[in-house]
Formats: sequence, C-alpha cells, structure tokens
Amino acid sequence: MLDVFKVRQYGNVEFLAKQLVEGFITGLHKSPFHGFSVEFAEHRLYNTGESTRHIDWKVFAKTDRLFVKRYEEETNLRCHLLIDTSSSMYYPAPHFGKITFSTMAAASIAYMLQRQKDAVSLCTFSDVIEVQTQAKSTPSHVHKVFLELNKLLQTPKPLRKTTVADVLHEIAEKIHKRSLVVLFSDMFDDFEQSDKLFSALQHLRHNLHEVLLFHVTDRKTEEEFAFDDRPHEFIDLESGERVKVQPGQVKKQYQEAIQKYYYDLRLKCGQYQIDFVEADVAKGFEQVLSAYLVKRGKLK
Repeated sequence: MLDVFKVRQYGNVEFLAKQLVEGFITGLHKSPFHGFSVEFAEHRLYNTGESTRHIDWKVFAKTDRLFVKRYEEETNLRCHLLIDTSSSMYYPAPHFGKITFSTMAAASIAYMLQRQKDAVSLCTFSDVIEVQTQAKSTPSHVHKVFLELNKLLQTPKPLRKTTVADVLHEIAEKIHKRSLVVLFSDMFDDFEQSDKLFSALQHLRHNLHEVLLFHVTDRKTEEEFAFDDRPHEFIDLESGERVKVQPGQVKKQYQEAIQKYYYDLRLKCGQYQIDFVEADVAKGFEQVLSAYLVKRGKLK
C-alpha cells in the first residue's frame, strides 16, 4: 500500500488513486467492481418517433431490426466528499500527514465512484466552505474533482480554524437529494461545545443522508501523546498560540481528556447511526477503502 509520507513526492492524485485502488482490489477475493463495467441492462424494440441516438446499429446489422440500448440509471449513488482543511489538518509536518492522507483517501473513493458510475461532489472547508462542486458522474467533472484535490497537496493554509458544526449544518441544508456524505476530519472543534457538533451530525441524518465519518488522526502523538519527556514547545496550528511544557507532566490529564472526547464522539455516532471509522495516518489507506466498500454494499 502507498505510504502517506511518499504521496507528496509524486504529484498526480488521479494516477495515484487509480494505482492505489486497483492494487487494493487485486488483493480482494471478489472484486466489488464485478458487473459495473456493463454499459446497459438490455435492449428493447425501437418505438417509432423517439430519438435514434441510442439505437444499437451493430444489432441492426445482424437482425435487420431496430433495438435501443436500455441504460441502467446513470447515477446509482450521490456521494459528497467533505474534507476539513483547517490548519490542524496540516499536522504533522513536514509532510502534512492528515490533509495528505485525507486527500488521497478521498481521491481513491472518487475513483471508485467513477468506476461505479456514481455521482461525486467535493467540498473542502475550514471555518467556511472553500470549495463545493456539484454532484455529477461525468468524466470531465470527476477530473475537476481530482484537480481540486491536487491543490490541497500544494497549498498549506496557516491559521485557519475549524468550525465543523456550522459547516455541516450549512451543507445539510444545501444537499437536497438523499446522499452518502463522507467526512474526513480530525474533529478538533471546540471540545467544550461538542453538543453543537453532535447536533450538526444529527442534522445530516435527520435529512435522511447516510454518513461515513473518517476520524483522521496521527494516533501516536495526538492520542497516545508519545513525545520524549523533555521540554517541548507546542503550537496551536489554528491560533498560533504557543506553550512550553514537559510532556510527562501533562500526559495523563491530556490522555484522559482526549479519550473522553473520542469516546463521546463514537457513542454519539452510534446513537445517530453514523458509521465512525478511526483513520490513523500511519496505517495506510486500506482502512478507508474497506470501510467505504462495506458502506457502499449496504446501500445497494
């Protein structure tokens, strides 16, 4: 599997996503793409007066009768990919691990959606929505999505705060058709106002959207707080605030606070029937692709 820390050495998200997905699929016993390459379900007799656009002329040459290709519904699923681009997502340096991981994971899902003829939309946000595309399945549209994802690997965004709750409420109001919403975020919003975040997640479910939340973390440092026990200066990437501390003096309190927050997050997601997946940037992309395929299978 592709190492997240090598992604930035390349530069073509679309190419990497294709290689990543096809490598992953090769390792599965049964490809989830089986049957998706079929362009149309069946033929039917041509009715006089309708458009000749979809007449199968090869069949006509063999049978001397006019048949029309009866296509499957062009869009089987509408999927909105949401990526948190606040400054905390550009940790850890120098490879901007969380945003790089989220970008490649979203690109891989977009490639799968394209293969399945599903519609995809991309939304990037910090304290406001930065980019939001329509949900379409055309090759040109999906290519545009890949171009936007490429930009995320090129442009650090200093001192951008997270307001996940407000943005999710806004997105819930903008998505008018039942969809799958896939969110990539470290969920580092205001811990003391976590009820606002849970209310926003509930808003998506209330509008009948399916939600798949990838909680993107660098688990070693952000959850386990595994730093050498010597003086460190910690910098809040979203405010620029700095604090000097000896990790051993605060590790226990930090772990208790973060673990409670993560526990509450998992619990609320369970209550709202939101699929919650811990996505550690050190563990590669299989965790994301597997979770997506499981969710996609449930929606058939």
